[in-house]
Amino acid sequence: MKHIDVMRAFNDDPDTDAVIMIGEIGGPDEAEAARWVKDNMKKPVVGFIAGVTAPPGKRMGHAGALISGGADTADAKLAIMEECGFKVTRNPSEMGRILKSLL
Repeated sequence: MKHIDVMRAFNDDPDTDAVIMIGEIGGPDEAEAARWVKDNMKKPVVGFIAGVTAPPGKRMGHAGALISGGADTADAKLAIMEECGFKVTRNPSEMGRILKSLL
């Protein structure tokens, strides 16, 4: 299931009040979902990207995500999320507190 499909499902679910989207370095999926959220989501979203400290060219995580140094870095994805209305954090321990503040 694509990230956009998941966000659409959460948006359409009457029992969902807010969403935390956790992504990883590498690939365009999180940026595509963030743009969908900007245009469609009616609920608050908190964003986090794992791999903030990963250097370019380094394989990280279970999926072996490879940062090419462009829009698929953690910093680039967090910036896109923020531009699309997400409240973002670089610290996963802050996700719950930030989400609570949005409700």
